[in-house]
Amino acid sequence: GWGSCSPRALQLCNNPEGYLAAYSLLAIFQGIVVNGLVNISISTIEKRYELNSSLTGLISASYDIAFCVLSLFVSYLGERGHKPRWLAFSAFMLGLGSLIFSLPHFSSGKYEYGGSKLEDTCQTAETTFTNATCNARRNSSLHKYLYVFMLGQLLLGVGGTPLYTLGTAFIDDSVPKHMSSVYIGIGYAMSLLGPAIGYVLGGQLLNIYIDIQMPKRQDMTYTKVDQDDPHWLGAWWIGFLACFFAIWLLVIPFSCFPKHLPGTAKIQAEKISETHDDGSQILVQANNIGQSFKDFPMALMILLRNPVLMSLIVASSSEALVATGFATFLPKFIENQFGKTSSFSATLGGLVLIPGAALGQVISGVLVSKCKMSCKGIIKFMISTCSVALILNTVFLFAKCGNEPFAGVSETYNGTGTLYNLTAPCNANCKCSRSMYYPVCGSDQVQYFSPCFAGCTSYIVNNMKKTYHNCSCIGKAKREKGSEDFLSEAVPGKCPTQCKVLPVFLTFFFFAVVFTFMATTPTTVAILRCVPDKQRSFALGVQLVFLRLLGTIPGPILFGVAIDKSCTLWDINECDIKGACWVYDNERMAFLLMGISAACKIITIVFVVMAVHFYKPPALPKALPRNTSERVSVICT
Repeated sequence: GWGSCSPRALQLCNNPEGYLAAYSLLAIFQGIVVNGLVNISISTIEKRYELNSSLTGLISASYDIAFCVLSLFVSYLGERGHKPRWLAFSAFMLGLGSLIFSLPHFSSGKYEYGGSKLEDTCQTAETTFTNATCNARRNSSLHKYLYVFMLGQLLLGVGGTPLYTLGTAFIDDSVPKHMSSVYIGIGYAMSLLGPAIGYVLGGQLLNIYIDIQMPKRQDMTYTKVDQDDPHWLGAWWIGFLACFFAIWLLVIPFSCFPKHLPGTAKIQAEKISETHDDGSQILVQANNIGQSFKDFPMALMILLRNPVLMSLIVASSSEALVATGFATFLPKFIENQFGKTSSFSATLGGLVLIPGAALGQVISGVLVSKCKMSCKGIIKFMISTCSVALILNTVFLFAKCGNEPFAGVSETYNGTGTLYNLTAPCNANCKCSRSMYYPVCGSDQVQYFSPCFAGCTSYIVNNMKKTYHNCSCIGKAKREKGSEDFLSEAVPGKCPTQCKVLPVFLTFFFFAVVFTFMATTPTTVAILRCVPDKQRSFALGVQLVFLRLLGTIPGPILFGVAIDKSCTLWDINECDIKGACWVYDNERMAFLLMGISAACKIITIVFVVMAVHFYKPPALPKALPRNTSERVSVICT
């Protein structure tokens, strides 16, 4: 309730289950925005605002930068504060960040579908509009919206900080020890349901044109405008606007919860400490550390000197680097590796990542609870799950696709011209513009950058579909029996991929995700158990700082750089300014991502083994009930 206003009906929710429901809803919406809509919109934002993958990786990392800066202070100050009200503040900031992130759409004007108005077929006339187009591109300020996106992510990071530090610790405070892993596992699983909804919702929204109203084609051919056109952009912004309203509604329930749920004192009195036996528990109790902000340096040093905690933190940070990297770029990987559309790739990515992650967290939470694992047993359990995930990571070695034939990129123009040069003798007189990417598939099953670079001089429109003819660069048609394809013709869009290993990749990657996230809930539970009782929220804050610094901040940036390194054809406009990448080297991309993932898995296993080695359970006489610990604390003050 609010103050003296405590309606009896609301008391039905004044328990751990009611709090878990509210926590889960906030975690779901946070996941929808931060790990769902943002990730699925990255490819669209790149094209709309002329950004490369390294810069969009910086957008993704901005959330973690804010989280990192605030995590220590929020977790330390909120340890003895009113945790549910901190979560009300969290909901407010998450809603505001979602609103800010959507603003560039409303201030950047309407999207110019197709960009250039140059004729897309081979033109031998001397007329060109290069200078005018160049000046327009040179004056473009779309890339400056990068800072608005970063601001939105920073605000989302401010809102996310209390959720996964104070919110999680409040759950552990309010339930028995053997049930803590179940509640935390459910909460974390619900936080992953958000990205699942975000991926599916965002994927469907990308089927809607970015400005809602369909544009008229600039080439006046009246052909159908659809997602097969590389210039198509979906309505990425709608989801952010909807979440803004929904998240702000959650401010109300969190403001109603009391500082402690009924029955918390009894539960705390029955818990037995499993703090790592390095003297920190006695030190914290004897000096009553944490009562004021002046204790902050000492409280921080106690945690930093805990070898078990630091080993678990480094291990979880290494896992987070891979998880955030794939969460950001898996849809893009599927899109380019297997030749799927942006929306379909996003949906597939969500169907693999989110259920796999949620399943892994729930399974591990239940196993830890049912087996009543000790702190050391939990850490050993993590070694086995990480080892299996490392083995499954080899899916990138055999479930990858080769590069599809692309004239001037992966192969020459029927033996003429050179690789990585779109111009060849067959199109040298066509006055083609490299800034106008409009891929076509020739009857020879080779992809061409545009009808112009394919040397096509004419086209016909039939049933809203365009077909190009008289293409001088297209070789002999690869026709099946009974086919009546014209020689030297081309159709808009990329050539159908011949790679059939997508189901294999998705299957293995799904189980890799399951075993990867089976270590997440045990890591949190182990951290809560291996530190002094009064430092649990602060320990989660310290973990999340390192998680961001070593994992989720460099993760998207590192993956973005790796993906950019595999680019074979950049968007270079008339002003010779490099934009987004159009074509990637599939094998190079797969090997780079596998290398990063495998290296991080090995680091994780090494540090988890170190945590097992360092951990010393408290001696039996020191394993005092927490009510005894409280009495000692009072005596010492």
